[in-house]
Amino acid sequence: MGTHDLATRPHPAGVSDGDWVDVSDCRERQITAADLESMPERITRVASDEKNLNKFYNIKFSTTRSHRLERYYNEELESLFKAPFDTYSQEDRVDFILLRNYLRRNLRVLLLDRERDELAKPVLPFVQPLIDICEARQNMVPVDSKKTAMVLNETAKKIAATTKAIKTNEIKANDSTFSRAMSTVDQIRGHIDEFYGFYAPYDPLFPFWCDAPTKELNEALAGIKTAIDTKLIEKNGSGSIRAAVEPIGRAGLITELEAEMIPYTPEELLKLAQEQYDWCEKEMKKASRSIKLGSVRPEGNHGSGSGLKARDAGFGDDWKAALEYVKNSYVEPGQQPEMTWRMFMISAERQKESPFFLGGSSFWVSYPTAAMDHDLKMMVMRGNNPHFSRATVFHEMVPGHRLQLFMGKRHHPYRELFSTPFFVEGWAMYWEFVFWNRGDFFASPEDKIGTLFWRMHRCARIIFSLKYHLGEMTPQECVDLLVDWVGHERSNAEAEVTRSFGGEYSPLYQAGYMLGALQMHGLREEVLTKGLMGEKELHDKILRANTMPIELLRALLLNLPLSPDTEAQWRFYD
Repeated sequence: MGTHDLATRPHPAGVSDGDWVDVSDCRERQITAADLESMPERITRVASDEKNLNKFYNIKFSTTRSHRLERYYNEELESLFKAPFDTYSQEDRVDFILLRNYLRRNLRVLLLDRERDELAKPVLPFVQPLIDICEARQNMVPVDSKKTAMVLNETAKKIAATTKAIKTNEIKANDSTFSRAMSTVDQIRGHIDEFYGFYAPYDPLFPFWCDAPTKELNEALAGIKTAIDTKLIEKNGSGSIRAAVEPIGRAGLITELEAEMIPYTPEELLKLAQEQYDWCEKEMKKASRSIKLGSVRPEGNHGSGSGLKARDAGFGDDWKAALEYVKNSYVEPGQQPEMTWRMFMISAERQKESPFFLGGSSFWVSYPTAAMDHDLKMMVMRGNNPHFSRATVFHEMVPGHRLQLFMGKRHHPYRELFSTPFFVEGWAMYWEFVFWNRGDFFASPEDKIGTLFWRMHRCARIIFSLKYHLGEMTPQECVDLLVDWVGHERSNAEAEVTRSFGGEYSPLYQAGYMLGALQMHGLREEVLTKGLMGEKELHDKILRANTMPIELLRALLLNLPLSPDTEAQWRFYD
């Protein structure tokens, strides 16, 4: 059917049936309640907006992206503060502050990233022309293949000159700047591949002009990455653990703490972690003295490398010897996944980053594979013995992450935008505190040592996370801390640090376990001591609230006063 066959309709402007609105009529009208977004609707929209913006403006080191997101966050903050806060329920007021904190944090992170990109520019003086051609492609600007070839050719030459300057130390940078530069090179290669794949099969002139320059460019990008990598190896050694993320500094940590509503400085949190570790060490010594002679693998039996045996009087104050005794209670290969539901085994490659259990809707187990060398097999088995595992199963399943995720999908699911390790991991570790205080779950000295090992581990996580981002510890020193201070197997410690600084976790993620658990426990004590609600009612309300900073959770459950300018003030550890 052609357009001449379509029925003629009157122009909408001439129809007064109310179905059409003349958008050229800009006269102001009174805003009604129906025009206002509810807070859940606003949060859902912001999440969708941000997702779409990040999909389009996907060149992370582009100033175009940075300025567009900055404008969006500022516009949303301005709009948010025009909302009728005083008419809101407590739930909506909490949502208001959650969204306010989210937008402010994203703004601050943008500015910090901009500063770090500026520091990397001397190492990457060739990047902007590549960004320009990729953004032109995204905006569907017609490509001039000959001019593009010239840009690619000149850029490849500039990269070669920069590579030479790095090798001869004419261009210098600290480890974090070099690491950021390597990450940027990887990203730009991906964008150039997409750019080339968009035009080459469909525009005959494009491959004629651009095939050779693109190949030279990719070789040059690979070369500069190798040169940077070599510099880092020369400085830190070939066997050292390297972080994929650079330290964010004290200012960055303060930004993160403000967003998580933690009214403590990094220095105060380091002191807190030390105090918690000291408590753990005292309890470790008690458990060490209580261990009685048991069935332990002697030297040479079952592949054990320690041959430690418990004495009738225990190990005295030598808790590290008791810890080794507990490690050697591992089960034989094949027996680890004996009984659970939806269990999967973690591959040898993935165990380099996830050396223990993972969980949620399913359960993932680390245990040796046949291809691992003997020493690595033994380290993996000792690090996943039954007494260590006893403290991790409920953390991952019920009442930990499995129950938490189940409830989160059914109650206030839009709050997933505000996911925080202080709630997610804090809830799971909180149950370690609860079961410890019951006195009947970690009953044997071996089980106590198993859970104290994890509590020490969480203390160490606070310390190495904060000190790394403060520039006071290297990744290798973080590994050594876990081995020497906590008693980790070295392979497991290396995997922990690799995962912590691999780029998938926020700077405070590892600190969130212990700190979030302390907040949850503080809230529990306040509620139960005052008789405000029962234990089950408290837990149900926590799970139905869904993820948020614990200070806001406390305000929600206790109906505490909130204002648009509410800031963190709950000193939960004082």
